[in-house]
Amino acid sequence: MRDLTRFAPHAVELETRADGAILMRSLDTLAPYAETTGAWLDHWAEAAPDRVFIAERQGDDWREVTYAEARAQVRGLAGWLLAQGFQRGQIVACLSANGVDHGLLVLAAQYIGLASTSVAEQYSLIPGAHERLAHVVETARPALIYVDDAARYAAALDLEALQGIPVLASDAGGRDVGIIADAAAHGTEGVDAAHAAVGPETLAKVLFTSGSTSQPKAVMTTHRMMCVNQAQLAAAFPLLTQKVHVIVDWLPWNHVFGGSHNFNMMLANGGSIYIDDGKPTDAHFARTLENLRLKTGTLSFNVPIGYAKLNDALKADKVLRDQFFSGLDLMFYAGASLPQEVWQGLEDMGLEVNGEAPYFISSWGMTETSPCTVLVHERVRRSGIIGVPVPEVEVKLIREEENRYELRVKGPNIMPGYLDAPEKTAESFDDEGYLITGDAVRFVDREDPDRGLAFDGRISEDFKLTSGTWVRVAAIRAGVMTALQGLVSDVVITGHDRSELGVLLVPVVPVNGAEGDVVSDPDMLAKIREGLANLAAQSTGSSTRVGRALVMAEPPSLTQAEMTAKGNINIRKLLTRRADLVERLYAGADPAVVEI
Repeated sequence: MRDLTRFAPHAVELETRADGAILMRSLDTLAPYAETTGAWLDHWAEAAPDRVFIAERQGDDWREVTYAEARAQVRGLAGWLLAQGFQRGQIVACLSANGVDHGLLVLAAQYIGLASTSVAEQYSLIPGAHERLAHVVETARPALIYVDDAARYAAALDLEALQGIPVLASDAGGRDVGIIADAAAHGTEGVDAAHAAVGPETLAKVLFTSGSTSQPKAVMTTHRMMCVNQAQLAAAFPLLTQKVHVIVDWLPWNHVFGGSHNFNMMLANGGSIYIDDGKPTDAHFARTLENLRLKTGTLSFNVPIGYAKLNDALKADKVLRDQFFSGLDLMFYAGASLPQEVWQGLEDMGLEVNGEAPYFISSWGMTETSPCTVLVHERVRRSGIIGVPVPEVEVKLIREEENRYELRVKGPNIMPGYLDAPEKTAESFDDEGYLITGDAVRFVDREDPDRGLAFDGRISEDFKLTSGTWVRVAAIRAGVMTALQGLVSDVVITGHDRSELGVLLVPVVPVNGAEGDVVSDPDMLAKIREGLANLAAQSTGSSTRVGRALVMAEPPSLTQAEMTAKGNINIRKLLTRRADLVERLYAGADPAVVEI
């Protein structure tokens, strides 16, 4: 049954061109929308001055900042930025994780025509990742750097690439830096004039891609891109304007999901952001549960591993389960397909608490698309569906094989290009102006396009076996993850120019029985053998049958660029660095290798 009051039903049109390409468009239209992020802040500071805009943990409670307080501090910070001589178009780089001061400084920069860039905190805090921090700084050339604790970030601030750049901090940590609380109390001379000069095409943000295939690229993000994207989301989800929404969110602001999609959704609609300073990792998930016991939201955003951990925790805690699902309108996942058993577990608990299963929503987007471009906005019953184009976006589908298409997109939420990289920009668009995404999709139901598209992998990750048969990596990975649920946190598919598929596995937790670079624990290998044997029984040929597996003792390394700041594996880098493990996987007669 479709809920037409809170979720707009999918409605698209298709056009098949003479060259065989299919164009797909939404039949929905957009309401008028703001021209700048500052317009959102000004509106809600007047309309709901005492409502909480943003909050972070402070001891056993929350530091809450209302919309009126946020606007006053943003204007004070903007006045301070102008008084320092910073000018339109310059960039403020935030090296720390999500925080109230971080968020207000980002808005202050955008309010007067500067841009912000939020940098993965790992780049600063892990010495082996300092090369990536230097790359970001050399690319963005920031006029100002912000950190929450200058002592904690001392090693990063002492890097040669950062010398000469002024620093603003929440806590000086004994260093000679500016203090953000003092800056926020500055006068507002010149702020109104600078704000009036900001328009839709003004650069608002520079977001760096994950760097899963190369060094991170700097995506130029304008005010229009972010503002229109929120209008596109509101057209799909009328519920966004029907009540005051609250999110308790950990997703990092250096990534477009947390930093643009979620942050701006609350700002655009007068909602409240409670910053979850936990993460879905063994070391930090207890903090997330602690935060959720203090505050739960009306909307939930996460990645699949986060929902998997949440599923287990909620099953074990009825009080938290009732609190989490009460008043919850939707659960939104992105980044990868959600395992069906996790989906079902959360649906069942939501049904138990509310008498209705929660809506599971997903979408497709990129840093370059700000991000939401294809979106699920009606009830679906399985993972992997990404939905239909949002209003004013045009999708071009180029046929690769039966019901598999290369995805290209065009619309007002698409980037103008990469910062100071005209050649990379030119390579990213085809001769009709469509962004070349490198992703593949298929129709859920070719006879009913309103049912939308399903993600079908990265074209660049697919490869051929020696038989000449193509291997669709995304589908194989999803199958292995499902077959080995609870045993592994990630999978790397091998077999390029070989006769048989294999997998390198990342265990969920460190496992006893590691011998050098691999895990040889008999109990774990037996469980893997059983799961892969069951999967092999369902295979249709060599391109879908995984015949061998090896469990890596060393997790993918951020410092060696095997892992991105978003937690994605750089497959090419990992396979290159661990070429000896790939050879061992196929060598035979090895007790650590699971053979099916």
